[in-house]
Amino acid sequence: MEKLVKVRPFIRKTDSYKVSHWKQYPPGTEDVFSFWESRGGKFPTTTFFGLKYICDRHLTGQVFDDTDIIESREKFADHFGDRTLFNEQAWWYILKEHGGVLPLHIRAVPEGTTVPTRNVLMTVHTTDKKVPWLTNYAETLLSQVWYPTTVCTQSRAMRALLVQYVIETGGDPGVVDFMLHDFGYRGATCDEAAGIGDAAHLVNFRGTDTWAGIDLVANHYHDHMAGNSIPAMEHSTVTSWGREHEGDAYENAMDVNPTGLLSIVGDSYDIYNMCRELLGKRLKLKILERDGRIIVRPDSGYPPEVVLKVLEILGEAFGYTVNAKGYTVLNPKVRVIQGDGIDYEMLGTILAPMKAALWAAENLAFGSGGGLIQKVDRDTQKCAIKCSAICINGVWRDVLKDPITDPGKKSKAGLLMLVKNSDGYQTVRQGSDKGTDLLVDYLVNGEMKYDESFARIRERALLD
Repeated sequence: MEKLVKVRPFIRKTDSYKVSHWKQYPPGTEDVFSFWESRGGKFPTTTFFGLKYICDRHLTGQVFDDTDIIESREKFADHFGDRTLFNEQAWWYILKEHGGVLPLHIRAVPEGTTVPTRNVLMTVHTTDKKVPWLTNYAETLLSQVWYPTTVCTQSRAMRALLVQYVIETGGDPGVVDFMLHDFGYRGATCDEAAGIGDAAHLVNFRGTDTWAGIDLVANHYHDHMAGNSIPAMEHSTVTSWGREHEGDAYENAMDVNPTGLLSIVGDSYDIYNMCRELLGKRLKLKILERDGRIIVRPDSGYPPEVVLKVLEILGEAFGYTVNAKGYTVLNPKVRVIQGDGIDYEMLGTILAPMKAALWAAENLAFGSGGGLIQKVDRDTQKCAIKCSAICINGVWRDVLKDPITDPGKKSKAGLLMLVKNSDGYQTVRQGSDKGTDLLVDYLVNGEMKYDESFARIRERALLD
């Protein structure tokens, strides 16, 4: 039987209380101008990403029809216990005059742009003075750009840390593209979140096991294969052989994957015995003669201690070289990937003692799940949309929020734009002579205007 799924219309893709706001603006209101920014947070800069997907998914073309208006009228009446709050006539007006397309104008920085916090990154206002309240009705969906932007920001910071350690320990920074692998699919809140978070990560790296992100990038950013993976063992493909046949499990994995990269999880029983006896003795010749590389994955214990000990055992078993800066590099037939407990803070906690012990960072890759695409929230970068200007009877006036209880939440006022000059990025009023507005059109009256390739977004994120 075919499964029928009713798509929720834009009318109900907002916070409930916003349904009542059309009555609350000053008389004569014709337009509302709002902006989105990162007000600070964990990282000093914010890398913008994901607005195109949000617009594609929720805001382009016709986003409601007559049955949606009727259905929403009844649902909101039940929800509020009041039939006067829902602006039914306005929705009929949008349907008649605009064909169910939203009269909105959304501008933002190109995706992959990295800007210091406390700067405007997106603006939105209406293009029809009869529905000025629509600007902040769309706030709920537009605010959700916090998630891909925050993941992208964090992932980029993790890349910078990896590049730093690779260079300091004598390696080629080109290896960093595959040094942080997304293991977050199973830990995401849902399939869509996994796709959005992984796509944000893939702006900065090329390794992933989260297929949802591959499809999202292919469907919205014109890259049919934005990430790559390798064959890998999990605990079930080791433990199903039984403890006494652990070595047979590894040998079988190499037999069925005779070439290329192969990841082997090593802590099903005793990670140190696995490295020293099973790989380092029993399967040593097979590994050395194999056309490829074995990547050992510890998956329990305190990562800094476990990683160092595994490196030492593999170095003794398979040999190593010392690079020009004096750091140890394992035999190219073996490497290590740490995939348990990895977040931004843990990267440095592992890499610092590795460096102190004269191990090159290039020996180690990382897999990160919840720490990469789940351990963030809207306050990580303090993201928010605020109204900064309102047009009443044809005259624009400033609007701002300035709470005495939290000066950090004071918002900007006026019609805003973003420029870059000799002083760096600056948020200024429209018409300022301090530079050209860097914000570009994303959505104008339901039509998607922004359509850059993922390759260009990656390039911008890397260079900014």
